[in-house]
Amino acid sequence: MATCPPHPYPRGRVDGAPAAGPLLHAHWWQRAWVRYGALTTLLAISGLVILALVREETGTEGFLVGLGLATLPVPLLIAAFRWLDRVEPGPWRNLLFCFAWGACAAALIAIVANSFATRWIATATADPSSADTLGATVIAPVVEETAKAAAVLLVFLFRRRDFTGILDGVVTAGVTATGFAFTENILYLGTAFGTDQLTGGTGIASVTAATFFVRIIMSPFAHPLFTVLTGIGFGVSALAADRQHIRRVAFPLSGLLLAMGLHAMWNGSSAFGEYGFFAVYAAFMVPLFGLLTWLVIWTRQRELKTVRTELPAYAVAGWLSPVEPYALGSMRARRIARQYARRHAGRAAAREVAQYEGYATSLAFLRHRGRRGRAGADFVVRERELLDELWRRRETARPALDYAARITAPPVPVAAPPWPVYGAYGYGSPTTPATPTATPYPAYNPYRS
Repeated sequence: MATCPPHPYPRGRVDGAPAAGPLLHAHWWQRAWVRYGALTTLLAISGLVILALVREETGTEGFLVGLGLATLPVPLLIAAFRWLDRVEPGPWRNLLFCFAWGACAAALIAIVANSFATRWIATATADPSSADTLGATVIAPVVEETAKAAAVLLVFLFRRRDFTGILDGVVTAGVTATGFAFTENILYLGTAFGTDQLTGGTGIASVTAATFFVRIIMSPFAHPLFTVLTGIGFGVSALAADRQHIRRVAFPLSGLLLAMGLHAMWNGSSAFGEYGFFAVYAAFMVPLFGLLTWLVIWTRQRELKTVRTELPAYAVAGWLSPVEPYALGSMRARRIARQYARRHAGRAAAREVAQYEGYATSLAFLRHRGRRGRAGADFVVRERELLDELWRRRETARPALDYAARITAPPVPVAAPPWPVYGAYGYGSPTTPATPTATPYPAYNPYRS
C-alpha cells in the first residue's frame, strides 16, 4: 500500500488541532462571497467617485495628460516590490486589493478629509494661507497615512497566512502607497497642465514639467517610502508570538507614527526656505531610502537562509530530495528550475515549479515559527496542507530542482596528492574514471513498504 513520508514535526506544534473549515451555521454576512462582494462594491464606488472628483478638478484634457504621466512610474514600482516578494510570493489578489485601495478608497478619504479640514481651519482662523500650510504639514500626513495603513491592517487581519514577516509588510504597504501616489499624481499633473493652459506656459519652464520632475523623476518613491515604515511595523508584529500583545500593537503604531512624521517633514520642506525641499531630500529622503533598501534586501537574504536551514528536516523524512533545500534557498537556482521546466514541459510545468517553490518556502517559515514557539493553533493542519501540495507537484518539480542544484552548486576544490594514486581509476590509468554505478543520492520511493 502507498505510504507517505513521516512528518518531521518541530517543537512547539499543537497536537490535535482541529481542521480549519467553513462555519456550518454561519450567518449570511459571514460568508466569504458576501465579504468579497461588499469589498469589491466599496472599491468600485470609491473609484467612480474619485474619478469624477479628479476629472472635475483637472478637466478632461488635464485628466488624460495626468493619467498618462502618472502611469509611468507605476510598473517600475510594482516590479520592484514584486521582486522583493519573490522568496515567498503572495497572491496577486492581495496586491490588486492593495493597489485598488490606495488608488480609490484611500485617495477618496484623503481628498474629502483634507478638503474638509482645510476649510474648517480657514473658517476658524480667518487665515486661508496658514490653513493651507497647516493642512499640508499636519492634517494631510495623518489622514493619508492612516487611510493607507487601513489596507495593511486588513491584509494583516484577514490574510494572515500571507502576512508572515517584514517583507510582506513592505510589499503590502508599498503597493498600497503606489496606488495612492498614482491617483494623487493624476490630480497634481492634471492641475498643473490646466494652469499651463491658462498662463501659456510651455517647455521646461511650464508648471507641468516642474511637477513632473519633482513627483515622477525625483520622488516617485516618496509615498511608498512613508507607508513602508508602517508595513515594517506590521511585519515585526507578525513575527511576534500571540502572547506578546504589547509588541503586536506597539510596533504597527510606532511605524504609523514614523510614517506620519516623515510625511509631515516632506510636505513642510517648502517652509524651510528656498532650498528646503532639496535639503530635506538630500538629508533625509535619499539616506532613508538607501537604508530601507538595504534592510529589505538583507531581510530577503535572511529568509533564503531560513529556507536552507529548515527544509533539510523534511528531506531527511523523505518529503524532499536531499538537494532541494539548497536549490530552494537560492533565487538563481529557483529561476533555473523554472526555465528548465518551461523548456522541457511548457509553461504549465514552469507554473507548477513556481508553486512548488512557494509552498516549500511557506513550509520552511511555518517550521521556523513552530521551533520558536510562535506557531498558531492550526500548525498541524497548515503543515499537512503544504506537504500535500508539495507531494502533488513532486513529479514535475523534482527533476527541475535537481538540475538547478547541479548547475548552481559551488565547485569543491580537490588538491592532487604529490604521489601517484592507483586503484581509484584503475592501475596505471589515473585519468580515466570508471563508469559510475550509483546516483548522487538514493532515490526515494513513496510506495516502498
